[in-house]
Amino acid sequence: MPPLQPWPPGRVCPSLAAALLACAALPAAGQAPAAPAGAEDATTLPAVTVQARRSAEQARDLPLTVQAVDEVELEERRLNHLEDLLRGTPGVEVNTWGGASNANVRIRGIGSLYQSGPDDTSVVVDVDGVPTSAGNAALGLLDVEQVEVLKGPQNALFGRSSSAGAINIHTRRPVLGHTGGHARAEAGSGHQHLAEGAFNLPLGQRAAARLALRHNAQDYDYVNLNTGKPVSRPRDLSWRASLLWQPQAATEVVLRASGHDARRYQGSMLLRPYGDPPGQSLSRDGLIDDNRRQIGQYAVQLQHDLPWARLTAASSHERTDSDVINMTGSEVVLPMLGVNMELPQRVLEDGTNWNHDLRLASLPGSRTFWVAGLNHYRSGRRYMQSHPGGLFDHDMDTRASAIYGEATWPLGRQLKLTTGLRHTRERKNYGALYSPRGFATTSDSRSLSDGLTTGRLGLGWAASAQTNVYLTYARGAKAGGFNEYATQAADGVPYLSSKVDTLELGVKNELAGGLLHLNAALFASRVKNDHLIAFNPSTLANQYINADARSQGLELDAQWRAGGGLTFSGALSWINGDIRRDVVTNTPAGDVRAGNRLPDVPRLSALLGVQWQRALPAFWSLRSPVLNARLTLRHVGKRAADVQNSFDLDSYNKVDLRLGLVSGNTELYLWGDNLLDERYDLFGYQIRPGLQAGMPARGRSFGVGLTHHF
Repeated sequence: MPPLQPWPPGRVCPSLAAALLACAALPAAGQAPAAPAGAEDATTLPAVTVQARRSAEQARDLPLTVQAVDEVELEERRLNHLEDLLRGTPGVEVNTWGGASNANVRIRGIGSLYQSGPDDTSVVVDVDGVPTSAGNAALGLLDVEQVEVLKGPQNALFGRSSSAGAINIHTRRPVLGHTGGHARAEAGSGHQHLAEGAFNLPLGQRAAARLALRHNAQDYDYVNLNTGKPVSRPRDLSWRASLLWQPQAATEVVLRASGHDARRYQGSMLLRPYGDPPGQSLSRDGLIDDNRRQIGQYAVQLQHDLPWARLTAASSHERTDSDVINMTGSEVVLPMLGVNMELPQRVLEDGTNWNHDLRLASLPGSRTFWVAGLNHYRSGRRYMQSHPGGLFDHDMDTRASAIYGEATWPLGRQLKLTTGLRHTRERKNYGALYSPRGFATTSDSRSLSDGLTTGRLGLGWAASAQTNVYLTYARGAKAGGFNEYATQAADGVPYLSSKVDTLELGVKNELAGGLLHLNAALFASRVKNDHLIAFNPSTLANQYINADARSQGLELDAQWRAGGGLTFSGALSWINGDIRRDVVTNTPAGDVRAGNRLPDVPRLSALLGVQWQRALPAFWSLRSPVLNARLTLRHVGKRAADVQNSFDLDSYNKVDLRLGLVSGNTELYLWGDNLLDERYDLFGYQIRPGLQAGMPARGRSFGVGLTHHF
């Protein structure tokens, strides 16, 4: 690995530490610190409240699996991007190819075998009611209050389809009558830095505004093998502005605008096995310095409480703009094509989407929960790629309209019946221009329509005041579509819609007088016509193929407040998934055989966390100092690299540590990521027998940070 780059002795570390400790002694008021002085004396775990069904409910009462991560855990585990959170969640897999777009997300092994594009709805990501593609997994988690990972089909709960699960991101709302905010700064090895802040401002008695901003950057952890320097220094700038207006107690309007600007990222692959340091052979440095990807999101939501129901109308707009050059180094191109050259691929993306949702729901706290809604979604997208093989330009237009609803009915004192139904009509129009080098330009134009009916049926039983048991059947679906990576008209044939049937048996417990939360779920899913891409690196041609799959397994998660300031948390996922029928790919990588394991899906994955909060004797004039420590261990088992099961990616253990000193509303902390320095694979790919590529994870890194609430 490249040598770590600590701060020069005597220049930054001592002076910075002294300044930060001085700041920690300053008095502050307003928001609560990260670890209040009495935290170690808390006797029970707090109830987990989620908005998985668009209304505040306790997670233990829901007939589905929801894993929630609040703002404190996000900060203390340094989960600054959605990808970081997904990689740290057992039962969830994500592959970003090292870039800032086109991520493929699977939940419980379900999701596209290879993502078919931004309109893939295997997993829906919802940011304050704004749907965005799961491909935007590099999205920054700025000023976020809570992230909820919903497992299993969620079609009845969301305006857009969700066949594998959904991710709900709730940002902090403006607060009436409160002036305050927070600031955070970090610096670390590999030239890592982060600076962020948020401020809440009241605007009279009935309105408030909130502004949040973050900038972060770091060196790529792989180098240009010809110069020894990092290939790039990616950087992110995120912002969000929110306005809350409450003209009366029963009515509120929320306006939000946000942006994310990612620079100098690329999606690429390195030759396996990786060298020390890992790297690419590129002709010069700075080849991807102009890469950029920008996402803008704008939303308005009106909510009004009637005497018998809550009416919500929400409209949102999202725009993406991307210009990226992805480099493949000569160390890969030479054995792949027999030519000693680097291979640049330029990708231009420009997309917009509009989403309108109108729903009526039961009031919070109602004995019977119900929600019914109408949704209309429209998107337009252009995807153009150019490389030495030619230029290929694609346009896609999608329109989808849906009616959906779900209700939970009490059947006596202990039983509850949940029913949900959704019907969607979706139409896609596709156009393409193919200009292969040395051949005439050809065009293609196609369209398709899909009608999908999905739903959920579940039965819940309150076995006791502390234990709930549920059995749920759910059907999910995602529409067919077109191959926007096609390089010839023959590859533009549409792929079929996909259907998922899932059965889940779960139990949720609050035991030991509220000191222990223990949940378990058994699940089994069958997928008809999942989406698979067959890529031929020799010709750069690719096509989408449908394949059947299945996934079944067990999930456990627990949290225990042990006393003495110690809190233990853990989660475990065991998944057995495979392909159900043979698929002919006609590529050098080989065909796909029935019985092959699902790619990127480990049999066993687990997460263990230990948090220790302890009041300390006063020193250095610090006010009520508290030690706040968190240790996290993430285990991922061996998994198949691709659908052909050409080779396996090794298991790994990732250990992270954070040590904080809290005084008042200020915390100074040290952090270390991947302390075991495991250079595990983020993904792997067999180009042809004997030639493999992939991307290694960042090695060991460490740094210092400061957070202050005011």
